[in-house]
Amino acid sequence: MSDPLLRLLEVEMPYGKYKGTLIADLPGNYLTWFAREGFPRGELGQLLALMHELDHNGMRQLLAPLRSQGR
Repeated sequence: MSDPLLRLLEVEMPYGKYKGTLIADLPGNYLTWFAREGFPRGELGQLLALMHELDHNGMRQLLAPLRSQGR
């Protein structure tokens, strides 16, 4: 797997209400729901868990420089 922070800006949610939305753009309440109910297995679950941590700790701004690089 490449850099997990970059992957947040590359991988789209494959199903559900936010299908097609980048993991980095998922709303906090949706990420919190996954944290409560359980993250899926594999890379998707790892990315959702990482994004939840960034959101929960007010660190979404860490992705801004990566976005500005055309990601």
